[in-house]
Amino acid sequence: MPIVDQVTSDITAAMKAREELRLSTLRMVKTALKNREIDKRAPLDDREAMQVLGTLIKQRKDSIEQFRKGGRADLADKEAAEIKIIEAYLPQSAGEDEIRTVVRSVIAEQPSPPSMKDMGAIMKAAMARFAASGARVDGKAVSEVVKRELETSKTA
Repeated sequence: MPIVDQVTSDITAAMKAREELRLSTLRMVKTALKNREIDKRAPLDDREAMQVLGTLIKQRKDSIEQFRKGGRADLADKEAAEIKIIEAYLPQSAGEDEIRTVVRSVIAEQPSPPSMKDMGAIMKAAMARFAASGARVDGKAVSEVVKRELETSKTA
């Protein structure tokens, strides 16, 4: 079932179960998906829907950070709960080991030993590999792994 249809049917289930947080989160997700559909002027496929969901998760993570800085743990917890609900519609995120494996293979394919100046090219190649495989990955996590791997390859 496409993500858009799944969200719609889950809204009905959340209404019947009287799950307020889930219902409000799913309504927000449906609105974001519908807005993207309107912008595109065509129905979304699952890949585009996943991009929208990824953006929503990123926004929530930024909000959590700001709420924690502002001493609003209650709002940060609400945002974290929303992230869990949204993530249920996405494939499993790539783990640290998987990210490291892809980054190392990209670095190994470089024609000359890479330096920190090559970070952008390595990031681009690694992110393209994850996109091609359909794996979901956090760009910030990939960036950290690339930095570490470039630093260790420089000292080796």
